[in-house]
Amino acid sequence: MKKQVMALALGWATAFAAGAEVTVSEAWVRASLPQQRATGAFMKIRSADERLRLVGAATGVAEVAEIHEMRIENDIVRMGRVGAVELVPGETLELRPGGYHVMLMGLHEPLAVGREVALELLFEGADGVVRRVPVTALVQPLNARPGSHHR
Repeated sequence: MKKQVMALALGWATAFAAGAEVTVSEAWVRASLPQQRATGAFMKIRSADERLRLVGAATGVAEVAEIHEMRIENDIVRMGRVGAVELVPGETLELRPGGYHVMLMGLHEPLAVGREVALELLFEGADGVVRRVPVTALVQPLNARPGSHHR
């Protein structure tokens, strides 16, 4: 238990449900400006032994938290909600700027650099059971790049 508490404090989360292990690491949220109503959350997710689907997210800092994808189609940047993202056992899924991410919309207040944001990720197993994984993400500067958020 002490190890899990320490991991959460460092931006890591591990959940054990029905024998499945999900590990979330390097979780961060992009800081927001006072008038900004949305931002993104990014992290690495790994399922040790079970095929899972990331199907949703929740947080107390925004009205809505959804899984989104940013992609380029015909030289046009498109972003929108996706219903689910597959996790392959033993492989790491990276939620990053310019790809899959958690979109936080309807922010209740600006998110300042250094603040910790509590998130909950929702994973669906092959059995249809939804598992909830708590994550603590550190707010990073607007110009943060993937990999630049390490403490």
